[in-house]
Amino acid sequence: MANHPREEITFLMVKPDAVQRGLTGEIIRRIEQVGLKIVGLKMFKPTLKQVDEHYPKDKAWINRLGEKTLATYAKFGYDAVAELGTDKAEKIGPMVREWLITFMNSGPVVVIAIRGVHAVSMVRKIAGSTMPSDSELGTIRGDFSVDSAAAANRDKRAVYNLVHASETEAEAKHEIAHWFGKGEALADYERNDEMVMYPSAKAR
Repeated sequence: MANHPREEITFLMVKPDAVQRGLTGEIIRRIEQVGLKIVGLKMFKPTLKQVDEHYPKDKAWINRLGEKTLATYAKFGYDAVAELGTDKAEKIGPMVREWLITFMNSGPVVVIAIRGVHAVSMVRKIAGSTMPSDSELGTIRGDFSVDSAAAANRDKRAVYNLVHASETEAEAKHEIAHWFGKGEALADYERNDEMVMYPSAKAR
């Protein structure tokens, strides 16, 4: 855990849909303008192996994907058996996971390591709710996407929600190591506005 809130580090991925729509610069601007510092940044097309290892493989997590899909079908009155061939969460979950992998492997991504005060929660607040259709205006997802689970499920694809943001410091540490490499050093530098935003920073 970080020694000071300003030293907290998190991970953000700009997904293929955001890269293809030219939103990378806007996303970076929103991160930096609140005072968070980008300490790692690279763009590349991930391999299937990298994407597969990014998502959990435990049965409980995969079953939850199926359960969420079934809940969406029930909410909107869709017929899961007619469209997916089953109404069993344990069979639908792997389908959804495969949709995620296919989507994330469809084009370049931008991976970003971010440091700053309460970086994990701040970046998730900037990103907005995981489901764009539920995100408030002013967030990345709320301003730039109207996608929903209902639309994605019926199209048999992942939700196009622009970014992925770590949920915890532990998850961020794992994801930074996975996407940047365990031996890759992150940048350390001073922003010109640090003495205004963090007046005690010099005491480090």
